[in-house]
Amino acid sequence: MSSSSQSKTAASTSSALRGYLYIAAATFFWGLSATLGKLAFNGGLVTGATPLGPLILAQTRTTFTLLLLFPLLRMMGKRAPEHVARRDVVLALTVGMFGIAGSNYFYYLAIQKTTVATAIILQYTAPVWVLLYMVARGLQRPTWQRLAGVAMAVAGAALAIGVFQSGGVKLNSLGVFAALMAALTFSFYNVMGHHLVGRFDRWYVVLYAMAGASLLWIVLNPPWKIWAAHYTASQWLFLFVFACLSMLVPYLLYFAGLEHLDATRAIVVSCLEPVFAIGFAWAFLHEGITALQVVGMVVVITATVIVQLTDTGTQKLTPDD
Repeated sequence: MSSSSQSKTAASTSSALRGYLYIAAATFFWGLSATLGKLAFNGGLVTGATPLGPLILAQTRTTFTLLLLFPLLRMMGKRAPEHVARRDVVLALTVGMFGIAGSNYFYYLAIQKTTVATAIILQYTAPVWVLLYMVARGLQRPTWQRLAGVAMAVAGAALAIGVFQSGGVKLNSLGVFAALMAALTFSFYNVMGHHLVGRFDRWYVVLYAMAGASLLWIVLNPPWKIWAAHYTASQWLFLFVFACLSMLVPYLLYFAGLEHLDATRAIVVSCLEPVFAIGFAWAFLHEGITALQVVGMVVVITATVIVQLTDTGTQKLTPDD
């Protein structure tokens, strides 16, 4: 091998390594945010006359990120796309309203009502729902690898939520429902988001989507209701820091990773998120995990990798927790 070829190989390896590190760092922050959210719900971090709930957490997470994106895009020298169809803008806003807002709210509701492990493992069945949608639309073929991935994900999720434990399922039904809704809304966000990023700058897709989510929250939880809640200064500080740690910083890291890795390798690395989330929950929330649940988590993550590796070039998932 010539010295030129060796240097190119070394540069490629170095670039890929940076990509892996960026994506892994993003999943670290996403995993950490799940535990921070649970601690906030339990009053373990900040307290006030009105406790923090999933709604205000999801609302401020997107709204603060939206406000921070404007100066950030200007600093990056990003210019607004010139020829964007109105229907694409409407679709991006819709993705924010029903995809980002929905997945954020249902995910944190699931964490509040159940455990971090249950919430994140059920949300990680999202690639299965995406695959079923693609097959139903005739966009992909139901190969045996994909069918095996679906079966494994369903079985793994059942193990993870304790279906086969001796005492039966002892989970909050609303929490399990919320986790499944988080998976479905996350799937919607990824299917439609993949369509949009192929049409104009992904940063502006995120900007419009955040705007859509923020607008929905203003309607559902208007400013005067927030004012009447009398959140303390420490609660507002937590909400701002949480928005940065759970959305802005990991998004920057994830997109930096996408500059060095293709989408398939990036999403496979993002399967570290449940590992970090469950590890933090075990360490700081003392959430017990049985051996069968660990097996279920491994099966779901394996199924996610199988589904995504067999669908190279047909879907691009970008995590929102």
